[in-house]
Amino acid sequence: MAMRGRGGPNPNRPPENAALPAEASCSGTKSGKANIKGVSMIELFTPKQVREHISGLRQWVGQSKAKVEKNQALEHSMSENSCQLCAVEKLTFEPPPIYCTPCGARIKRYAMFYTVGAGDTRHYFCILCYNESRGDAINVAGTNILKARLEKKKNDEETEEWWVQCDKCEAWQHQICALFNDRRNDGGQAEYTCPNCYVEEVERGERSPLPESAVLGAKDLPRTILSDHIESRLFAKLKQERLERARVHGKSYDEVPGAESLVVRVVSSVDKKLEVKPRFLEIFQDENYPAEFEYKSKVVLLFQKIEGVEVCLFRMYVQEFGSECEQPNHRRVYLSYLDSVKYFRPEIRAVTEEALRTFVYHEILIGYLEYCKLRGFTSCYIWACPPLKGEDYILYCHPEIQKTPKSDKLREWYLSMLRKASKENIVVGLTNLYDRFFVSTGECKAKVTAARLPYFDGDYWPGAAEDMIHQIRQEDLLLMPRLGDSISPMKEDFIMVHLQHACTHCCILMVSGNRWVCNQCKKFQICDSCYEVEQKLEDRERHPINHREKHPLYPIEINDVPEDTKDKDEILESEFFDTRQAFLSLCQGNHYQYDTLRRAKHSSMMVLYHLHNPTTPAFVTTCNRCHNDIETGQGWRCDVCPDYDVCNSCYHKDGDIDHPHKLTPHTSIAERDAQNKEARQQRVVQLRKMLDLLVHVSQCRSPVCQYPNCRKVKGLFRHGINCKVRASGGCVLCKKMWYLLQLHARACKESQCHVPRCRDLKEHLRRLQQRSDSRRRAAVMEMMRQRAAEVAGGSG
Repeated sequence: MAMRGRGGPNPNRPPENAALPAEASCSGTKSGKANIKGVSMIELFTPKQVREHISGLRQWVGQSKAKVEKNQALEHSMSENSCQLCAVEKLTFEPPPIYCTPCGARIKRYAMFYTVGAGDTRHYFCILCYNESRGDAINVAGTNILKARLEKKKNDEETEEWWVQCDKCEAWQHQICALFNDRRNDGGQAEYTCPNCYVEEVERGERSPLPESAVLGAKDLPRTILSDHIESRLFAKLKQERLERARVHGKSYDEVPGAESLVVRVVSSVDKKLEVKPRFLEIFQDENYPAEFEYKSKVVLLFQKIEGVEVCLFRMYVQEFGSECEQPNHRRVYLSYLDSVKYFRPEIRAVTEEALRTFVYHEILIGYLEYCKLRGFTSCYIWACPPLKGEDYILYCHPEIQKTPKSDKLREWYLSMLRKASKENIVVGLTNLYDRFFVSTGECKAKVTAARLPYFDGDYWPGAAEDMIHQIRQEDLLLMPRLGDSISPMKEDFIMVHLQHACTHCCILMVSGNRWVCNQCKKFQICDSCYEVEQKLEDRERHPINHREKHPLYPIEINDVPEDTKDKDEILESEFFDTRQAFLSLCQGNHYQYDTLRRAKHSSMMVLYHLHNPTTPAFVTTCNRCHNDIETGQGWRCDVCPDYDVCNSCYHKDGDIDHPHKLTPHTSIAERDAQNKEARQQRVVQLRKMLDLLVHVSQCRSPVCQYPNCRKVKGLFRHGINCKVRASGGCVLCKKMWYLLQLHARACKESQCHVPRCRDLKEHLRRLQQRSDSRRRAAVMEMMRQRAAEVAGGSG
């Protein structure tokens, strides 16, 4: 009896408020329910692994010592209302953070607030902003919202962990403890066997563990040239480190522990456009500054199998601006976000005395930098900015035992990695944004201007500059000093990594021709263009300037940098990994938390499910008659008419009398278990067709258009215009329409797109990103103020 609900379990009753599943047809199981393989990951485990998993649950890894002791004490007072696996009764999820729309401040727990709207278009107002707004309306991004429409609420909502009941012994467990995947539950029709009954059946010889291939994991995700490069380097370095550690301790290789079962995968690799902010663009409009920059966004994940489950431990988002991109972003890479959770095994120190997990994470980054260098990128930019306390960059809810590093610790973490990369000549130079672009020292002849600063999505300075320009009335001569004053106190946090050599004169990173070096001045090197200029100068102006003795320059041919940075990897689209915020929203909305190892295991299992099933449950099929959503395996489809489906209820009530063609039943999860490369590609094609359809419909004026589904989507748009219920009121058709429009807006790169609400939704997404970036900048400035106060207090 697989179900979700609140309240304490009791063998004689379901949890309070749980929705009982519909009757299922007999399928050969004792319970009469469908035998869907892999509804719980436990079905892949041996009895030994099951016991290890249950023992691990009761360690409460990730929690503070006090909470661990409190939960472990509950084992001695287990009752029928306790989870039969972790021995604890009520467990609640961390509530997702909510922010005031006008001021961006986080609304504190248990504080009152006002709200309106639904889903992505929901707005929140703190009491202060509500009270400061005079009159009957409150303004949001130029739109007035009547205060009478706002609902007053208290930020005290709690969601209890969901339960599942064993169909054999009728005992109740938390779904998280049971590694239960309710997305494979087939509308409540799946038979569920708890870990205890499962072990008994295996030991009696009544069943065997499923093969690993029954539920696809991290290894089954598509491999790329990048993931193979990082993995091969990582495994070689780990083997080398383990051999060295064994030698130091006088033991054999097998006698010292090593990191096992690691998988690196790229899960998103898509082309994007970064639009330059309007005020900044206006300053440099006479200099032909680009209005936008094209780049490739990539997401890299690291998984490790812990207690039988592949746990996602590390993620990073990167932006790659290639050789086709104009200056100042030409051939540059931006490491935009990096996040990890502290569950890596084994918890030991490497031979270098750093934590082995640090060794692994460093090698992933070095492997990525090496890959970028080999492709012809010239530099990488890192903003060493720790998250705010209580905030999450990528992974939702970090463990209590994991401290948030201060900026100096985080900066040193990056610099330690870069020093290793320098020893391998992957990194050839290291500086920071301020020293590189805001001051002209030595023989540098490049102009000090904001137009030379690399312009990245979500970075500190573009947002800060836009705010400043509004105040100083658009003058570059004033912008650079103001921006410099803002960056200077924390300049070491803006790390510039040179993968190729930079010209001392013009500061351009050299990728072809010769670099002219001075054997007496190690840091002096110039490009061919600057060398030609140098030869025409008077002696006193030649290198070294103002020295009587002139140094000869020798050419070194640059022949190891590719002509372009063309990516040989295929595009990998993932709706939920498209942006950091999209993934964070997925996790927050589904309570995929990483605050304990038990939750991290379940969350990672679900993340892998979404990766292998990119349109499930994204594309919820709607009944053409009652317009309700159709659960997987619970409907009928016409093979002739495109997109004609009815639910079981309507089919059994009306049959196929009203439809001219035969209807065939939807495949169940067991049959349809679309977990192979071909099916995954087919779903991506389906997604692209849907987006193409929206573009077609927005331009089609034919009343009898034969384009597949054109009339149906036109009808959906007409409904949206006239509907009085709306998505916020629960209209399923409006919800479907908004889902499609939002999907399109996230992927659309056209500035003059005709799809309805595309521009509005893009602007909404931009504002959400802008608010997130503003909070990050504000946090950095607050951190700098606190640091200055500490220094002043210490000197006093």
